[in-house]
Amino acid sequence: MSRTKERVYSDIAIPPGKMLLDTIKALSISLDELARRMDLPTQELTSIIEGKKEITAGTAIKLEDVLGTPAHIWLNLERGYRLNRLKIRHIYH
Repeated sequence: MSRTKERVYSDIAIPPGKMLLDTIKALSISLDELARRMDLPTQELTSIIEGKKEITAGTAIKLEDVLGTPAHIWLNLERGYRLNRLKIRHIYH
């Protein structure tokens, strides 16, 4: 008798920018202030929060420096988000 494993996938992809937004709210830091501390345009962070722009290694390091969350956490969240988006498109389209 053969058994097959059923795979379970999330049907939503949450951008890592959601965690970023939650983090800065919890720390009472405005988006403009975070952008200033990271030496980035506010629009770039807005695009990350909206999931339109990826968190690069350089941005992850800046986030680590300013917020204290290790860079690898940001990069893993980004990778998981992009992978999940591809899986959703593959399964449902």
